[in-house]
Amino acid sequence: MSQVDSRVDRAVLDQIETFCRDVLEPRAAEIDERSIFATVHRAALGELGVMGLNLPVDYGGAGVDPFTLFEAVARMSGACASTASMFTAHYLATDSIQYGGDEAQKARYLPRAASGESLGAFGLTEPGAGSNPADMTTRAVREGDHYRLKGTKHFISNAGEADFVVVYAKTDMAAGARGISAFVVERGMGVETGPAERTMGLKGGHVFEVRIDARVPAGNRLGPEGSGFRTALKTLDAGRLDIAACCVGIAEAAFARALDWARTRKVGGAPLAEFQGLQWMIADMGVDLAAARGLCLAATEKRARGERYSLEAAQAKLFASEMAARVTDKALQLHGGYGFTRDFPLERYVRDVRIMRIYEGSSEVQRNIIARTLLG
Repeated sequence: MSQVDSRVDRAVLDQIETFCRDVLEPRAAEIDERSIFATVHRAALGELGVMGLNLPVDYGGAGVDPFTLFEAVARMSGACASTASMFTAHYLATDSIQYGGDEAQKARYLPRAASGESLGAFGLTEPGAGSNPADMTTRAVREGDHYRLKGTKHFISNAGEADFVVVYAKTDMAAGARGISAFVVERGMGVETGPAERTMGLKGGHVFEVRIDARVPAGNRLGPEGSGFRTALKTLDAGRLDIAACCVGIAEAAFARALDWARTRKVGGAPLAEFQGLQWMIADMGVDLAAARGLCLAATEKRARGERYSLEAAQAKLFASEMAARVTDKALQLHGGYGFTRDFPLERYVRDVRIMRIYEGSSEVQRNIIARTLLG
């Protein structure tokens, strides 16, 4: 475990680390093996304050600083990445309301979401519009004091049990990204989900196809028509930093296992740690983790100051997700055949981090964002 930043609320983090040790870690393998939806932890996470860790106290949240939020997500990801996937997807929904909604909407939805009483989902991605939301075909047509929303969203985390989905839809089909608006669509308004997708990793962080044919009150629109894309971008900045935290947490868990194995596993009477080739492997892992943490800290500092951090979030997400792939693979390699078995968590770490280079904007999309920003 890396040294905790002095700005982190140690009391909050101590509670979360205890929860990870006593609750998340003992059940992580079972959740993965049986594809148990990580919402089994939802009530406990609500009591702990995790479901509202991203929200201010005024809306029922924990009111923690961004540094504490980052460390909490990292710790819980290292304990059970499926569970972290569930509640960080919930954050995308509540952040959309926090950034795009008015006071009445925040008061209506956020306190119940922060307590874990209600679960949110973030409906942006479509079968034909993943990396470019401007290509979405879900539309919202005004009908008096309601909107009629029709369309299909895909790979939507939590949707199977979500009490509400923040759906991004076009109110102006000809305006591209500037025609996108956001709506809070409650389950009873006309949201249906298919079965959970069969995924390679994060097997307890279920994702779904969502079919929408909903009549939604105009009062459920977040902000003016056409403001949805700006809300989505701000939400995704926070989400990308959360994903970077997930990657750091899983990689640190794998690294800790690798260090312990290197010190205790003997070959030819000598611990693996005495072999120079393996020392270099461990050195590379440590450097990778330190570099990822540095990029994450840069983004977190700007977030804490209330400054725009789109570039820093993209850099952190890109590097941390690719770093986690390298570190978890090397940790498995160092364990030899044991790492390939399900008796050890290494193979789960490898499977869980694979999606991190795809969702919340793929590595290629992050490179596009970074390049456009640097080039002005």
